[in-house]
Amino acid sequence: MQTILLIEPDAVLARIYNAILQPKGYNVILVAGAQDAVVAADNLKPDLVICELQLVSHSGIEFLYEFRSYPDWRDVPVIVLSLVPLVEFNDSLYGLNERLGVVKYLYKPTTGLAELAREVSYVIG
Repeated sequence: MQTILLIEPDAVLARIYNAILQPKGYNVILVAGAQDAVVAADNLKPDLVICELQLVSHSGIEFLYEFRSYPDWRDVPVIVLSLVPLVEFNDSLYGLNERLGVVKYLYKPTTGLAELAREVSYVIG
C-alpha cells in the first residue's frame, strides 16, 4: 500500500480528500501543518506528498525546501493542491518542479475530486 502524506490545514477538506483516496488503496496520513508534516515524513517515508501552500506557522514552500533538504526525501513526488493561484505565488510551475520536485500544481477552486484522484494515480499508480 502506498503512503500519501496530505498536508491540509482545513480539517473538513482533509477528511474529504482522505475519503476519496483511501478507498483507492492509498494509506493517507493527514497533517495540518509543516512541523507535523516533517515528523510524519520522518516516520513514514511517504510515496507522495500533497501539500497546501497556505499553512499555519510555515508556508508550504518553506516546508518543501526543508523536506527536500533531507536526502531520503529528495525523490518523493509532490502535488501542490492549493488556494494560492500560481500567478500569486510569483513563480512558475517549472521553477517549482526544478527546485522542489512539484510534479503537479492543482488550484483548489478548479480541481474536482475525480481529477485529484486521477492525478495521484498518474503520479504513483
